[in-house]
Amino acid sequence: MIEALAIIIGYLLGSIPTAYIAGRLTRGVDIRQIGGGNMGALNVAREIGRGVGAVVLVVDIAKGAGAILVAKYLGVSQLYIFLAGFASIVGHSWPIFLNFRGGKGAATTIGVFLALVPKEFACSLPIMGIVIGLTSNATLGVAIGLAFLPLFLWLFGQPLSMIIYAILIALFLGFRYLPAAKRSLDKAGKTRDFLLDRNYKPWQTHKNKR
Repeated sequence: MIEALAIIIGYLLGSIPTAYIAGRLTRGVDIRQIGGGNMGALNVAREIGRGVGAVVLVVDIAKGAGAILVAKYLGVSQLYIFLAGFASIVGHSWPIFLNFRGGKGAATTIGVFLALVPKEFACSLPIMGIVIGLTSNATLGVAIGLAFLPLFLWLFGQPLSMIIYAILIALFLGFRYLPAAKRSLDKAGKTRDFLLDRNYKPWQTHKNKR
């Protein structure tokens, strides 16, 4: 029962539709119907404002971290801690409160690993920042940062189970992003234009887009 409770709490935390709530409270809009349609912090930052987007990002990260911390507090085994973290990502992707239509789960994934392996994930964060700064492609930055995470886990002596978990979560996120990535590639026309978003910085809103 405790193990099931940890997973359920993780899913419910992930299901909190932060971006949707932010859109409704600040502009009276459904964030899923504007911009890129993703229920995530980046879409909120672009369509509503950077400040609101930053709040959504922090809360979405907290959802993943909270799922791990609650599972640890309940004293469940590592397997169920892993499952609780994954449940929060699933909850963000398919929230029960919004007819199972949510975001991609990147921010919640960041929260999961910040709570699980803070030192190792801290090594991935600069890589994400550098890639985003050079390419203006937040998705690519997160993907490369997560790709490096198993290496840092190995260097820090984390068990094989943690390394496998990181790989599986990265693959899950990759699967979630594939349809959107294909649409973006088709729109860009060229792989170079898809990887290097020179027309739209991640921190820009429509008001200051150049």
